[in-house]
Amino acid sequence: MSTVTDQTQPNDGTDLPDYPGARSAHCPFDPPPVQAGWRRANGLTQVRLSNGRIAWAVTRYDDVKQLLGDPRLSADGHRYPQLMETQQHGQPQAFPRMDDPEHSRIRRTLTGEFTVRRVEAMRPHVRSLVDRFLEEMIAAGSPADLVRAYALPIPSLVISLLLGVPYDDHTFFQTRSATLMRKGTPQEERKAASGELFGYLLELVKRKEREPGDDLISRLIAERVVTTGELTHHDVAMNSMVILHAGHETTANMIALGTLALLENPEQAARIRDTDDPKVVATAVEELLRYLTIAQDMLVRVATEDIIVGGHLVREGEMLVSGLPSANRDSVFETADALDLDRDARGHVAFGHGVHQCLGQSLARVELQEALPALLRRLPDLRLAVPLEEVRFRDDMVVYGVHELPVAW
Repeated sequence: MSTVTDQTQPNDGTDLPDYPGARSAHCPFDPPPVQAGWRRANGLTQVRLSNGRIAWAVTRYDDVKQLLGDPRLSADGHRYPQLMETQQHGQPQAFPRMDDPEHSRIRRTLTGEFTVRRVEAMRPHVRSLVDRFLEEMIAAGSPADLVRAYALPIPSLVISLLLGVPYDDHTFFQTRSATLMRKGTPQEERKAASGELFGYLLELVKRKEREPGDDLISRLIAERVVTTGELTHHDVAMNSMVILHAGHETTANMIALGTLALLENPEQAARIRDTDDPKVVATAVEELLRYLTIAQDMLVRVATEDIIVGGHLVREGEMLVSGLPSANRDSVFETADALDLDRDARGHVAFGHGVHQCLGQSLARVELQEALPALLRRLPDLRLAVPLEEVRFRDDMVVYGVHELPVAW
């Protein structure tokens, strides 16, 4: 018979471990070692989040899938304001911070843009952008910062073109996004960055209504604002902000961190560089997503009633954070701490799980499948330009990766 553990939540977090914990300098691709201990011991551990709040860290694969698929766990930022501390007065709720049925209603207005078929139709354009930025980096000469020259501009331009956001404004939205992603940013600065980004997109939405183009924002205005009234201008601006924000930050970090992981594992890099089989590349990308799992502490939920997770009683109103990196290193994956690009890593939770699973995952896959092989094939002697210990990893951000990646060839 299984037992249920009831641990009373402390009044403060002074004696609790910080989440997500410190990564090992010797194994920067692995989740913080403390998470492996939590996973092996209790599965659920009370922690202090970077904003000071107390939550249960869920670190086992099965428990994470239960958590993200359980309707008794809420993502609703209106019902639970502790989930949305950067929300400003007058801003509408974004669909990732809603529960069903409202979440599904808003999400359905967007899913048509991110179907596998539609994204596959974009692949030639993504490939042309990959070639463009690769040639520009090579022309500028070795060494280079792979993040600024290659990893960041590719997804930034792709998502800008998809939404209809002028790429000339990329510095504006990249700096605001970085402020929102940085853990130590004071709350007022985070709110200011959120407000500036929302205001920028609201003005763009109004301009697109007057001057429509062939882009997502224009289609949402015509089909969902003007024709059906399903959305307001504010709704379009807020959800465009989420897509813009997430659509370049996550993929950019996967391109850069994935490149570094491959450079540190040259026999694995050869699996991508030396094949022309798209299925082999697709399998390799899934394994990189599992192995690296860059979403550190983005998925936080609140229990709407007392529930049991991993044999632990979680009381109504308590917060839980999904440890996706830890879950993807659980024993459901054999030799989970090894990078094996021949592994069938399908079923990983790098994009989350359940109704809130990442909307743009098909687009991210296409970008990675194009960007990584092209880089390795075009520059077979690509190497780090500094010792690994000098690379600045994004321990200070909610999305893991590298701040810069100096490379030479």
